[in-house]
Amino acid sequence: MARVDHARFGTVEARGLAEVREDLSDLPPGWWAIVVTFEGQITALRFEEVCGGAAHAAVHPRSGSPWAGLTGRWRTSMGRDAYEKGVAEIRRRIAAGTVYQVNLCRVLSHDLAGWPDLAALSAVLEQGNPAPYAGLVDVRSAGVGVVCASPELYLRVDGRRVTSGPIKGTATTADALLPKDVAENVMIVDLVRNDLSHVCEPGTVEVEALCAVENHPGLVHLTSYVAGDLRDATGWGEILEATFPPGSVSGAPKSSALRTIGDLEPEVRGAYCGAIGWIDTRDPDHLRAELAVGIRTFFVRPSAQSGGTSAVELCFGTGAGITWDSDPALEWAETELKAARLVGLASAR
Repeated sequence: MARVDHARFGTVEARGLAEVREDLSDLPPGWWAIVVTFEGQITALRFEEVCGGAAHAAVHPRSGSPWAGLTGRWRTSMGRDAYEKGVAEIRRRIAAGTVYQVNLCRVLSHDLAGWPDLAALSAVLEQGNPAPYAGLVDVRSAGVGVVCASPELYLRVDGRRVTSGPIKGTATTADALLPKDVAENVMIVDLVRNDLSHVCEPGTVEVEALCAVENHPGLVHLTSYVAGDLRDATGWGEILEATFPPGSVSGAPKSSALRTIGDLEPEVRGAYCGAIGWIDTRDPDHLRAELAVGIRTFFVRPSAQSGGTSAVELCFGTGAGITWDSDPALEWAETELKAARLVGLASAR
């Protein structure tokens, strides 16, 4: 039987659900697992028992049973023709000057008979697709089920220092990266710098790394790192208002990109492209937090095909950043590349 009501990030394991909140503005002291959907719905889960370190990981195995690979068909919210038409429409809007870059996404979904063993799926992903911001939130009692294998840092907070690591630019090898990828990354770095400037001390926001090539299973990314010093008494409500949703999965200007996403994407993204991670408020004098951008992420939602039964879907999102230089066929291929490895692991391929 799958374990429920627990969370894990790295070697930190949390059990004993104590509280659920839908607002980050005034979190009481505690260790909180956080899931924010792309649409802005917040679930903050405080746990009573929090253990960590290599010794704990050795004593508490990741899952008691192997993942039973899915064998059925995955649906997609946008087929190839619709996606390529979406790319063409974004290019039309770029030519008209209403937007510069838009992240266009689709959601894959697979019907399940009941709540899945997410700990077992997480173990498969850790083995086959290790990721720097991997995580698991399995709280069936609150309807939250997420397995994250994200390579992208949304926000890390250590005291007053806040860091973001936007990814833009994806290819199978470093040699296959295009000038478009660099231009896209720089554009989003400018957006992130502007976002952080709203909550950081003037003059402290800086680009610590620009367009660094990072290797991940099956592909490479261009990643930049932007950091600054938070202003005194800045709360999470202000931080989210300034920076969410992440610029790398929305576009620039962000307001125009979000309107375009609303026009073109037929389904909400849910936890995909949102924020997934933890916030530690136990030391009031030193806030600690690490939130990933919810890419390379599986999440559970009620099945659209169930007709009101208790059946659920396992979902996985994939997308690409669209600029004027985008080729519709190549952007579709990028969405397939990003999905192939992880959906393959979930499908025992």
